[in-house]
Amino acid sequence: MDLTHSLLGAVDFGLLPQQVVNGILLGSIYALIALGYTMVYGVLRLINFAHGEVFMLGAYVSLFVAWGLGFGPGPVSPDQTSNWVNLVIMLVASMGVCAAVGMFIEFFAYRPMRNQPRIASLITAIGVSLLLQYAGALFLPNSPPVPIREEVNPYRANVLDVPLKPKSADLLAQTKQAQVALDEAERTLKDTVAAEGIKSEFDLSPEGKKVRDARNAARTKATVTQNAYDQSGLSLRIPYGQLIMFLTSIGLMLILRHVVMNTAPGRAMRAVSLDYDSASLMGVNVGRIITLTFAIGSALAGAGAMMNATFLGTPLTTFFGMQPGVKAFVAAVLGGIGNIPGAVLGGLLMGIAETLVVWVGYGDYKDAIAFVILILVLLFRPGGLLGSAKVEKV
Repeated sequence: MDLTHSLLGAVDFGLLPQQVVNGILLGSIYALIALGYTMVYGVLRLINFAHGEVFMLGAYVSLFVAWGLGFGPGPVSPDQTSNWVNLVIMLVASMGVCAAVGMFIEFFAYRPMRNQPRIASLITAIGVSLLLQYAGALFLPNSPPVPIREEVNPYRANVLDVPLKPKSADLLAQTKQAQVALDEAERTLKDTVAAEGIKSEFDLSPEGKKVRDARNAARTKATVTQNAYDQSGLSLRIPYGQLIMFLTSIGLMLILRHVVMNTAPGRAMRAVSLDYDSASLMGVNVGRIITLTFAIGSALAGAGAMMNATFLGTPLTTFFGMQPGVKAFVAAVLGGIGNIPGAVLGGLLMGIAETLVVWVGYGDYKDAIAFVILILVLLFRPGGLLGSAKVEKV
């Protein structure tokens, strides 16, 4: 009871809406990565544990493309500014390269293991993951500058301010009165200095000291009332870059839903997901569908990597995709592995959970929340929120 009271008393509930919005923005990236995990599992019943490293490669592709567009690690011209064309080029390049990498991994690592025991496929996936991490460190730059630097990236500097609660009119009036009193105190101090013929206001006589103290008191009151007025309202502050990131993620998810539900390849994916052997007997080219699934899932990871590295400015290393990959995997399990809407829901919930941990004052443990959620899901709902809990022997 005391611990709960102490915890709740230490947080600012006025910041809760902002933290939820931050969690949704972050969760959209986790959802994009989680879609790759859940799609591969849906058609192949295997987990692609190299998916986080595909995410890492997508971030590096966006970095190199940004360098090619003139945003290199050296001095940047003041006239060089980013625009939506550069962002689209980086996004398409990252998605294209990651799709190719995903198909490469499927063809050379998973296809030979398709008819082998699943433990062999799992070991192969882990081996590919470690290879990309450690071998990549020999060739890829370590923690280079972010793709589009903050001073030339208008999408990081600009913020959309959405008011939720208007600021107090009474405090506004008090703030104006305090500012008028401060202006009057400043004029009185200047007149006193001029009358005394003293160059410095700090060398005043005892009479002048009273005037200076009155000025300082007026300045303090003006500052206090201004801060109170600023905090009396409630608004959501959303950086334009993160807003673009969220809207792009939602757009890609809607495109994926259209492909899966309304196109011939999507119907083939659903058929393979329901019954691998029956789909093959009905004329579905299962190998091609599996390769296409890897390509689509990897392309979505590449899109998420590009936006993460560009708009959030995370330094890049060959281990860049490890934590997002783990969190996205937990998000897929949370929503129901193999369930596309579940992956989206799990990603959003994972992002919200992470930001709420920071909100309550335990920011050092925000990465550990993924493992806590994973344990709870496996204990109490192994099939996930939207998945089934049927027993499957492996």
